[in-house]
Amino acid sequence: MPELPEVETVRRDLSKYLVGARFLSLKIIDFKNVAPGAAFLAKALKGKKIVAVRRRGKLLILDLDLPGQHLLFHLKMTGQLIFSSGQTAVAGGHSLSDQSFAASVGGELPNKFTRAYFTFDNGASLFFNDLRKFGYIKLCSGEELASILANNYGPEPMDKEFDLAWLGQIFAKRSAPVKAVILNQKLIAGLGNIYADEALFMAGIDPRRPAQGLKLPAIKALHLAIIDVIERAIKARGTTFRNFVDGQGKKGNFVDYLQVYQRHGQACPRCGRPLQKMKVAGRGTHYCQYCQK
Repeated sequence: MPELPEVETVRRDLSKYLVGARFLSLKIIDFKNVAPGAAFLAKALKGKKIVAVRRRGKLLILDLDLPGQHLLFHLKMTGQLIFSSGQTAVAGGHSLSDQSFAASVGGELPNKFTRAYFTFDNGASLFFNDLRKFGYIKLCSGEELASILANNYGPEPMDKEFDLAWLGQIFAKRSAPVKAVILNQKLIAGLGNIYADEALFMAGIDPRRPAQGLKLPAIKALHLAIIDVIERAIKARGTTFRNFVDGQGKKGNFVDYLQVYQRHGQACPRCGRPLQKMKVAGRGTHYCQYCQK
């Protein structure tokens, strides 16, 4: 699943092409995760202009020129957004192949993975592809968006609200493993499995430790590690294995800097002993049993 750095990369790249574009039509294909409904959405969007492309956590938000209306996209595990205009093609999200750009989006568009596509007054199109159909598209009011953000998303690692006091406060109330706590989007928005593993390794903290048992030095180390890994990953355009292509159809290169994620069995970059993999809160977790206490 794309995490904050990957979705931020998609947002930055697609905003160059989407801001100022005006919707002409919408077609929904074999997809039910559309609200408030395909016919209503098609009618409501026609003639509306995109004035901004924002993000909260892993949620993409398109602000429309009608005050108080927003179009939301969540890619979930396998979603893609592909912008196409003439010779320009820009994609972001789960990639189906690493052989070519065309293969990564499932072939000529629209294709069997296309769940919806939008056309604009400038001749461009935006395709929403989703292999497993977990993603969603939603048109909402400003009041509804405010409620969604307030109830589902905590501060992001780059927000001023995400300070040492905040992290200490949320840990003090929770006996769950520290990894489970920092993956909770209602507490910290945008942090996913990759960057949680990396931050915990950087801070030297065992992912299984109860959050409320962490002392101030450990909390401080983790706070700094979370901010550092997210900032560096955004700069590198995210992390890519086989399954993520960024907003320019390119792979992010933060994979070159990963220290533990998906490196189980390889040598720990600190102590040289084999890295381990286990399940924590139902998620595959990579760590060093010697360096993380």
